[in-house]
Amino acid sequence: MSTARQFAALPVTLTARNNPLLKELRKVAQDNVAYRKGGRYWVEGEHLCAAALLRGLQPVIAVFSEDYWPLARMEYAQAAPKNVVLPVKLFQELSGLESHGRVGFVLDLPLDAVVQPVTPTVILDRVQDAGNVGSILRSASAFGFGQVIALKGTAALWSPKVLRAAMGAHFGLNLLEVMGLTDLSALTVPLVVTSSHHGTRIQDLVLPHPCAWVMGHEGQGVCAELMDRATVFARIGQPGGEESLNVAAAAAICLHASAMWAAKAA
Repeated sequence: MSTARQFAALPVTLTARNNPLLKELRKVAQDNVAYRKGGRYWVEGEHLCAAALLRGLQPVIAVFSEDYWPLARMEYAQAAPKNVVLPVKLFQELSGLESHGRVGFVLDLPLDAVVQPVTPTVILDRVQDAGNVGSILRSASAFGFGQVIALKGTAALWSPKVLRAAMGAHFGLNLLEVMGLTDLSALTVPLVVTSSHHGTRIQDLVLPHPCAWVMGHEGQGVCAELMDRATVFARIGQPGGEESLNVAAAAAICLHASAMWAAKAA
């Protein structure tokens, strides 16, 4: 017996599609907002599982396809107090990936997040596309913005699609969701908004740091209340003549620009 198997929790093999535990796993893995009630979320594939372990997270349950369990890396086999092995077909039905990941973790949702007043922040104002939200979280992590506040109407931050798009960024961010405008009063950093049509060109601005960038709804942009609260307005020049940029692309440009100013000031 390998070292990984000697110290790993003995696996429970589930073969019945209507098994209660498998039903619960399916709900966590496929329902975008089940985590809000159950307090647990699902990550799948070696990249996300490794990213979670690298941040010191311990899964509640580790799930393996039966063809992968004998080959599973030691850190995956030993990560959780409960290991579950599924026939390949059942894992494929559970999986949200086109090519199933063969390993997944169920993790407890962080419950102690509060607004950090001076942390560089991204505010998501009704950003509805899960891919956009995940991409913005990834950019926030890459460029030193340690907090993301999602206002009501924004895609569920811990949904499987957002988790996949963010590629592990969740594990290093302070995330708050379903927040209202009044909750933003806890922030003490200036708000910066961007538009394709007005404001100073971003390359001509001295950007404050730390700050909170506001990224708005894909079609409607930033709401009027947040526009009124903003102290800096940035415009992304588009010499190619497009009417507007995708919100995730705009966020990457803005957060990179802030990171460059912060590096110059350091």
